[in-house]
Amino acid sequence: MAQADIGLIGLGTMGAALALNIAEKGFPIAVWNRTTEVTHRFKAEAGDLADRVIPTDSLKDLVAAIKTPRAIILMVPAGAAVDQQLEALTPLLDKDDLVIDAGNADFHDTNRRSEGGLPFHFLGMGVSGGEDGARHGPAIMGGGTQADWDRVAPILTAIAAKAEDGVPCAARMGDAGAGHFVKMVHNGIEYADMQMIAEVYGLMRDGMEMDAAAISKVFTDWNEGPLQSYLIEISGKVTEATDPHTGKPMVDVILDQAGQKGTGRWTAIEAQHLAAPIPVIEAAVMARNVSAQLQQRKEGQDRFGIAPKHHGFSPTTLEQALIAGKILCYAQGFAMIAAASEKFGWTLDLPGIARVWRAGCIIRSAMLNDMAEALAQDPSRNLVMAPFFADLLEKAMPSLRQVVSEGIAAGHALPALASGLMWFDMMRTARGTANMIQAQRDFFGAHGFKRLDGLDDPHGPWGMGR
Repeated sequence: MAQADIGLIGLGTMGAALALNIAEKGFPIAVWNRTTEVTHRFKAEAGDLADRVIPTDSLKDLVAAIKTPRAIILMVPAGAAVDQQLEALTPLLDKDDLVIDAGNADFHDTNRRSEGGLPFHFLGMGVSGGEDGARHGPAIMGGGTQADWDRVAPILTAIAAKAEDGVPCAARMGDAGAGHFVKMVHNGIEYADMQMIAEVYGLMRDGMEMDAAAISKVFTDWNEGPLQSYLIEISGKVTEATDPHTGKPMVDVILDQAGQKGTGRWTAIEAQHLAAPIPVIEAAVMARNVSAQLQQRKEGQDRFGIAPKHHGFSPTTLEQALIAGKILCYAQGFAMIAAASEKFGWTLDLPGIARVWRAGCIIRSAMLNDMAEALAQDPSRNLVMAPFFADLLEKAMPSLRQVVSEGIAAGHALPALASGLMWFDMMRTARGTANMIQAQRDFFGAHGFKRLDGLDDPHGPWGMGR
């Protein structure tokens, strides 16, 4: 007899952790992995949860083990592997069954799969929180029909992280690829948040000549204030840790070459299609790409020298600069989500998204409570114009200006912080300089322009025949 409430395919790090989370919350789960040995080892190592884990040796056995109508979570690599798994499941599933892609899928692929005539129901689901989040409570962003979400919501809300007010960090974002889109932007913000922290860390290490222990104390202190967040918390921990092989600070023996799985790059690319400026995220993606160019960077230092020391910053100044940068980054991310909501007809709930991000996910922070409140007051208003955040920015911007101007003058690389500042200055300038660009475009291409005085004469006197 079918015993499982849900099935799961793919017992890698995230899949195994998610399966244990589901079992721990009281839901029997059938599991299958391409390597049978992995499946049975997972059952054997499940401890007290083993009674709720049903290992299966084939997809046919997996399907047979799940109560109807069935729900199956895919935890396989994004891309072709998902399509192959869907194809393999097609002859085994009934039309009322539901497959949930919980990987880091490109939302365009999720749209295609949702609209491509699969003979069963399909839900795209963004999951954030890493292995620990998957095991003990991730943030979950669903994309699909309301009916399909409602079918599995009892399980998903049970396993999700809970915010301080007890609300589960799991919600349906909208139709089709909406969940994976929101997860993509989450990851883009994650790139930017990490990059800004790294830039401030670099100023402390290279400019102020602070050792890892002193830097750790600064991060730990910041985590008690407005910057309280998971990323600031772990920054304090990683700078505190000691390498067991050398006895040196762990961060000092790690190669400065950042990896990436593509979601940040996807965010930057999609923002261009949406005409939604996200310069802080774009700068973070660029910085990761540059970090990979080890030999070129070494040659650059040999030729042009290294940035001199600069002791002119205080931890308070750096903290305020990081507060400003964080607000600007998140404002750009939410504006991008709003642009996608309009373009794709998703009616995305911006304050609801902020609430989902309050716990479980990598970018969780105390500031998201205030962001949710500000977005609820007026979702159409850019976050920097919300009174609470406008007041914070007025207080913090002088520090961001000092850090960026003095840091750049000394030769320190601050791409994300600087990009945030430049975007802010453009956004607070009523008459910018694009009139020059329009004049140039009209001169060489007769593209025309709009006049300030409203006259119907869209070309300058430099054109042919004028």
